[in-house]
Parts: sequence; structure tokens; C-alpha cells
Amino acid sequence: MAYTETVNRILDAAEILFAEKGFSETSLRMITGKAKVNLAAVNYHFGSKNALIQAVFNRFLSPLNELMVDGLKANRWGQSDGKVPTIEEVLRLYTNSLLRIPTRNENGVSIFMRLLGLAYTQSQGHLRKYLEDEYSQTFWPFLSLIKQITPELSTTERFWRTQFVIGSMAFTMSSIQQLTDILENKAGSDVKPEQVVDYLVPFLAAGLSNQSSAVNLGVTDQTPAS
Repeated sequence: MAYTETVNRILDAAEILFAEKGFSETSLRMITGKAKVNLAAVNYHFGSKNALIQAVFNRFLSPLNELMVDGLKANRWGQSDGKVPTIEEVLRLYTNSLLRIPTRNENGVSIFMRLLGLAYTQSQGHLRKYLEDEYSQTFWPFLSLIKQITPELSTTERFWRTQFVIGSMAFTMSSIQQLTDILENKAGSDVKPEQVVDYLVPFLAAGLSNQSSAVNLGVTDQTPAS
């Protein structure tokens, strides 16, 4: 899709409203009012509300995919003759790629992570299918590397640890402005998003690579590592 000024205005309005109110609660009329366009323009450029929701995600996912693929290739990770990275290196590539997504809104990354969380908490089957298709280019190599780095974990424990990492990352990145504001007000500390990532990545890496909690807690996991 060509990102004309009209298309961008519609997407700008839609991403903010979806993030604030949710997908079901946001009507096309609300979007057209905020974008200052008529309904015919939305129908002409997108055809349906579902297509508009997918287009909002595509504006974030397309550059993210490019950044991640470029990073994987540059480091030769996942290739037969490439080195095996550390968990921290993989997570840092992912989080730094998120911060580098070009957006029209200064809080664009936070909005994207909030939308990503909503995609899995609200009833949006078409969107989850779309994300699985569009995100596979970067997400499956990411999971493959995590699996390669943590052979000692069972499939079940690796799955849940990965979900905990994604959840922590989504919360932190979607709330990064509010969290830094709280810290500045309480401690007078002005922290940049890049510095937050420096705190976040080692924490996430430790959670992924620590000794099996299932063993420590006496939980029997019948699912073999794979």
C-alpha cells in the first residue's frame, strides 16, 4: 500500500485509538473523526475494519522484519557456518530493533507493543493469523535460536519462559514513558529508552538461561526437550 498523506492520517488515528480503547470498542466513525476524513476514504484505501487493523500492524512489522533479518544476516546467526549467539545477544538485537522502528508518533514503539498485547487478549482471530504469517520471518528464527541456546530446557519450560520474556518486554516497552516519568519524579533520574534496554536485557536473559525451575520446585515435566 502506498502511504499517502490520507492513508497515514487514517493509520495515525487508528493506531492511537486502538491502543487506547481496544479494537472492538473503536469504531470507524471514531477513526474518521480523529483523522478528519470521511468514511469513503477508509473504505477506499482499506476496504474493511479488519484490513485497517492489519495495516496498522504492517506499518510497524514491515520495518521490524527488515531490521531483524538484516541483523540475523549480519551476525550469521542461524546459518550453518555462523556462531551460536548468547541469549543476551539475541534479546539485545530484538529490543534494539524495536527501538529503531521508524514511526510518525514519538511514542510509536509503546503504541505498537500495547497493540501487540491487545492482539492476544482480545478476540481478534484474523489478527493472530495475520501476525503468525507476517511475523514468522523474524519470530521463528528468534525462537529457533532460543531453542538452540537452551537445550537443557524441556519444550514446556522453554515455551513458558519465552512467553514470560515476551510479556515482560511488552509491558516494559509499552509503558516505557510512564515508567521513566515515575522514576524521574521519585528519584530525579532521567533515563533514556536505550538505557532501559540495558537494564531489561540482562534480566530477561537470566530468566531464560537459569537452571530449570521445574526441577527446583519438584515439578515433573513429561515433555522432553526438543
